[in-house]
Amino acid sequence: MNSLILTINPGSTSTKISLFEGEASLWGETLRHDPQVLAKWDRVAEQYAFRKAAVLAALEAHAASLADLTAVVGRGGILKPMCGGTYKINNLMLQELHQGKWGEHASNLGAILAHAIAEPLGIPCFIVDPTTVDEMEPVAKITGIPELTRKSIFHALNQKAVARRTAEKLSKDYGNCRLVVAHLGGGISVGAHLNGRVVDVNNALDGEGPFTPERSGGLPVGDLLRLANSGKFTLEEMQKRINGKGGLVAYLGTNDAQLIGERAQQGDEQAKLLLQAMAYQVAKEIGACATVLQGQIDAIVITGGLAHSALLVEEITKSISYLGKIFIFPGEDEMQALADGGRRILSGQEQSKDYA
Repeated sequence: MNSLILTINPGSTSTKISLFEGEASLWGETLRHDPQVLAKWDRVAEQYAFRKAAVLAALEAHAASLADLTAVVGRGGILKPMCGGTYKINNLMLQELHQGKWGEHASNLGAILAHAIAEPLGIPCFIVDPTTVDEMEPVAKITGIPELTRKSIFHALNQKAVARRTAEKLSKDYGNCRLVVAHLGGGISVGAHLNGRVVDVNNALDGEGPFTPERSGGLPVGDLLRLANSGKFTLEEMQKRINGKGGLVAYLGTNDAQLIGERAQQGDEQAKLLLQAMAYQVAKEIGACATVLQGQIDAIVITGGLAHSALLVEEITKSISYLGKIFIFPGEDEMQALADGGRRILSGQEQSKDYA
């Protein structure tokens, strides 16, 4: 009998839910929340009852019987650095997410909501590959300043999911693969996957790696310090220039990569140059990860929303094709990845991990 898995993925103003039977999605829905309603709560965890009611109402509207569920899987929130995998939701995890101990983010509600639905039913609940997955080697964390350490913050859920799909195409086990995975979206992360572990990856949130539609990526440090101390910008404004108002939007006034691609094809030379520059930086980051794997690579994987851009992908692949096979998985199917993680546990393919 196929498992029936409910997946829950909270965003800043929405909650995505999907119901899976086996590998197939029966239905999915994005529940939109009024930002003004959410604003009345100071902390993310305080939205729990409101969002739970919305999820239960949607399940009722779809005539979904809670009694038929086999498991509930939520998006992993901001937790302490941890190895990748599927984790049982336990009291310690819930306590830290309610407190926002490691950071406030809408995804913190994923485990809280999954547990709230699963616990009365007596069925298991999990999270899968949260953004704080940290499998980096010690040597990869060293910087030139002792007070600063490189951090692992990246698109772990999608990177791991497409890495497993690539391993299947190669007729190999993910735990025996050497892959470079580039996730291209509002943030860009490029990871070196060695035998099932992401041993090095750029911090996709906080100023490392390629620039993106709205993030600055790595910057000349001296010039950045001088700009920050020029008196022209507050600390908050500088942070926004790194994450939110940097990258393409800083140059072109929009973070819509599709629109920028159209402008480039219509002869906008600045738009074309910036897309080429983004592709150039992504290719450089892929090359850097290739050296981490000592040039022994089974495949390179390009994924994320920007992988729909034929122009961008073409520019990247021109520079990296000599490295080996290239697989393209446009978009990111987080709901499928969550369901797959839960199903691997239920089928006995993997053992769930304990958060401690």
